[in-house]
Amino acid sequence: MALSLSQASEIVDAGLRKARELELRPLTVTVLDPGGHPIVVKREDGAGILRPQIAHAKAWGCLGTGAGGAAGARHATRDPSFFAALAAISEGRIASSRGGALIRDKDGTLLGSIGVSGDRPDNDEAVAVAGVEGIGLVADVG
Repeated sequence: MALSLSQASEIVDAGLRKARELELRPLTVTVLDPGGHPIVVKREDGAGILRPQIAHAKAWGCLGTGAGGAAGARHATRDPSFFAALAAISEGRIASSRGGALIRDKDGTLLGSIGVSGDRPDNDEAVAVAGVEGIGLVADVG
């Protein structure tokens, strides 16, 4: 099973609804397919100009390492030289920060990833989880 454009849009919209409920700063949310290609990217009015790239790097990093953003952030803290090497290997396309999650179905099958950028990492992660869970899928943050 792959995420459809409709499902990816619903994930992003559910996440952005949560962000407005929490009164967070303007966000950018992206959903990638398992190959790291964007399905949907939405940047709220007022979100910083680098937010799409940061959201993409959070989502892409989850796919690249096979772990959610929280796991990546913990690992980066424990082994910064490894993550510096990952940044070089990925040509700067990876961000080891909360706010990214793998998207799985109920059986654990990988469907893609989500990245959120614009607020504190814990808030970005809450938005990612709300978006994914909002359509009945599993957000694997690690």
